[in-house]
Amino acid sequence: MSSIQTKTILNTIINDDCIKVMNQMEANSVDLIFADPPYNLQLGEALTRPDNSNVSGVYEEWDSFESLAAYDHYTREWMTAARRVLKDDGAIWVIGSYHNIFRVGYILQDLGFWILNDIVWNKTNPMPNFKGTRFTNAHETLIWAVKNPKAKYTFNYEAMKALNEDTQMRSDWQIPLCTGKERLKGEDGGKLHPTQKPEALLYRVIMASSNVGDVVLDPFFGTGTTGAVAKKLGRNFIGIEKDRTYVKGAQARIDAVQRVENELCLEFSSKKRQPRIPFGTVVERGLLNPGDILYDANKKHCAAVRSDGTLKSEKMEGSIHQVGAAAENAPACNGWVYWYFEDKEKGLVCIDELRTQIRQELYGE
Repeated sequence: MSSIQTKTILNTIINDDCIKVMNQMEANSVDLIFADPPYNLQLGEALTRPDNSNVSGVYEEWDSFESLAAYDHYTREWMTAARRVLKDDGAIWVIGSYHNIFRVGYILQDLGFWILNDIVWNKTNPMPNFKGTRFTNAHETLIWAVKNPKAKYTFNYEAMKALNEDTQMRSDWQIPLCTGKERLKGEDGGKLHPTQKPEALLYRVIMASSNVGDVVLDPFFGTGTTGAVAKKLGRNFIGIEKDRTYVKGAQARIDAVQRVENELCLEFSSKKRQPRIPFGTVVERGLLNPGDILYDANKKHCAAVRSDGTLKSEKMEGSIHQVGAAAENAPACNGWVYWYFEDKEKGLVCIDELRTQIRQELYGE
């Protein structure tokens, strides 16, 4: 039975077992989950380089399971608990390697999750395969999923496109491993956590699938990358971590992060969020008049504006989108950016400027 109210644990790290904690949390209470569970690497003998120096691998107890069946049971338990606390329109991201990601994906689907994408994180500086017995393991996989196919999940498409220099972001991400100053060190000077994820990776995940003020849960919090990035981006976080040493390091790390004072800097443009303006509104308001002629950017095609907000060209009559598509013999067309009108002072002006003007007048946007 639920006993932990989400608002009481916002922006805190809970030093406990994630399955136990999530089963006590409010149901349907978090917007986004990022899970970096044990990979069950089964490394066995210590890895060495050609010069016989040791390779820093994952030998911690938390990554050891007596069998694949035991790992599957554990995975099913934490995913069931995670599904319970996730909002109906929330999303979950799970990261893994070839050791576990196929089992993780199978169980996700068994539990009713709907997979939206798998993302390949290509490590630009991967660890070599020192023995030369396999390909260099240069990537990990992230699965992005929601609770059901009809979920109205968040995807900040325009923001991701802007991050990628105005080019649609692909499902293969080129990001280096966590190194240098970003890597947390223990008292012995070595890595505090063997699998600390780079902040750049979490930046994309959180930016893509959450909004300012949302609650991001990380049930395998480790050294707090999720919390640090969430704080930078104006989101709330909840971290759950069993290891006290990791909790101490994560807390110090997050305490050092400064929140952005001007929250307007955390917002971003999104065409999906902007109020819909029919082209007929442009005609109603007298910004264009019946009989005015619209042109494509090269003045190769033209069409006349009609009183009901439709266009008429030599080929057809219909909406600004339909007539534009017909002009280009294309299956679809965004008429707002295709058509231009002649201005005596400015020359050809895109009709989308008129839509922007109306939005500013009506909604202050």
